[in-house]
Amino acid sequence: MTDFSTSFFRFCPNCQSQNFDFENCVKFHCNDCGFVYYHNIAAAVAVILKFEDKILFAVRNVDPDKGKWDLPGGFIDPNENAQEAACREIKEELGLDLQPSDLVFLTTSPNNYLYKNVPYRTMDLFFQCELPSDKITITDKNEIKELLWVKTSKIDLNKIGFVSIRKVIGAMYCS
Repeated sequence: MTDFSTSFFRFCPNCQSQNFDFENCVKFHCNDCGFVYYHNIAAAVAVILKFEDKILFAVRNVDPDKGKWDLPGGFIDPNENAQEAACREIKEELGLDLQPSDLVFLTTSPNNYLYKNVPYRTMDLFFQCELPSDKITITDKNEIKELLWVKTSKIDLNKIGFVSIRKVIGAMYCS
């Protein structure tokens, strides 16, 4: 699990003071100029793509968790709802044209995401989509190294990178 106990700020972004508090990496408060910044959670989506008794995992080609199993998905953009984000991410990563009506909402789970030494706490929204075929290609080779169809009975939670995905996949398929 990622340690978010240390601050990624070294100075106040407003006055450059080093006299600040950053309680739980959420509320930044400069004790000199009074500047306040809330580092709130970011919303993200993950899609469990299923075909028969298999789930599609993407092997990450970038950090965080490079080389680990992941689900297709990503961050929700401003002015986008979760279903739109899921469809956009699936299109960007796999070239599949899904519609929001193709997605079934499953659950949410908090996650920690350390990107370029900036700790992001996310709320991951999970969807599921049944596919008519297991013929899928990678369209974003920068992010995805390879695709793996894994039978639900053969899922190894230790190969999954993110805590939220391990938790949801574990609860749904490995309990």
